[in-house]
Amino acid sequence: MSQMIKGLKSLFFSLTFFSLVYYGVVKSQIFWLKQIVIIEQLLLVFLAVIIVFASYFNRSRLAFLSMLWLIYYGGLSFTPPWSNWLAVHGDWLMLFGCFCILLLSMIKDRGVVSIHGFYRLVFIIMAGGVAYLWLSTNEAIIALLQSLTNIDSFKKYLLVELPIILSVVISFWRTVKRADLVTSAVFISLLVWILHHYQLINLPISLLLMLLSVHYLFVIVIDAYFLAYRDDLTALPSRRALNQLALSLGRKYTVAMLDIDHFKKFNDTYGHDIGDQVLKLVAAKIGKVKGGGKAFRYGGEEFTIVFPSKTIEQALPELEAVRQAIQDYKIVIRQPQRKTKQQRSSKKGAKNADFKTVNVTISIGVAIRADKQGFEQALKCSDQALYKAKKTGRNKVSY
Repeated sequence: MSQMIKGLKSLFFSLTFFSLVYYGVVKSQIFWLKQIVIIEQLLLVFLAVIIVFASYFNRSRLAFLSMLWLIYYGGLSFTPPWSNWLAVHGDWLMLFGCFCILLLSMIKDRGVVSIHGFYRLVFIIMAGGVAYLWLSTNEAIIALLQSLTNIDSFKKYLLVELPIILSVVISFWRTVKRADLVTSAVFISLLVWILHHYQLINLPISLLLMLLSVHYLFVIVIDAYFLAYRDDLTALPSRRALNQLALSLGRKYTVAMLDIDHFKKFNDTYGHDIGDQVLKLVAAKIGKVKGGGKAFRYGGEEFTIVFPSKTIEQALPELEAVRQAIQDYKIVIRQPQRKTKQQRSSKKGAKNADFKTVNVTISIGVAIRADKQGFEQALKCSDQALYKAKKTGRNKVSY
């Protein structure tokens, strides 16, 4: 459920951004009408730049989507030999576009110049074959359905509209489930393609594709930012983000260093996979710190919380709440130890033996920035306080 909520938030954010840009373009029609020739000339170059940019950051879905837009717009601009065939088979072009975008919403991002990129090109070609096959056999399918029930009232919608609706529903579901900006951008592209086909958008195709390209660029930049400043495992801001925050801090702030007690022993007992899960759970608790605290993963099993403009007295209750929440959290471990071949082949009667509930604790060291101290010095003081907490029994807050 939480993943679906994140997916809806991501989609809402993307739709809001695109809608605001679209609204701004519509309201500034007087300006861009004078520049439309320049926009048309720059669009092919801009799409090519997006392809290179997306490929560099391994956002292959946006790269392939930009390639498809580039081919489509190039076909409109330069009238290739197959343009007459496409003019007659507009339904095929519509479904091919829908199936391609649906495919991109379902696959993962991989390297463009790789065997995965080759497979994706094959799948895109196959999408064209599926669209052609559907349109070729549609009459037979309709005849079969008509023999079973009366479909005259919606017969005309089965040819094109039914696949379109299914594509939208499946793509929307994938967008909600995956909860990332790239998938949201792919879904928005599907909506734009459909609205453009039914002429429900009054903007020229060149300007519409320029808006989509700007949206792709926006998504790639945000993804690159999170890649650089957010820890992949815990989803907390990384040490690099902590260093960036340090540059903006004033003269008054409190720094806390947090460390999971006996984590190395925990890893040795249960394995690194379960250790990673525990890190994620602990990070989730630390990330909920209140009182204006900003949580970061410092490295390994160490975390940092910075309280800008706060004293130790103001930060201590919030840190104690975090420590208590982690201490009270029951972590259920499945199959905590490796099983022998004989144990794996035994009956499932001892199912409860596959589960074990454990608790982890954290030690916290906290320090306030002293006069003439830099951030690194304040951090070192909090690290010394952390060492004190560990030395005097662990699972406590020291300063």
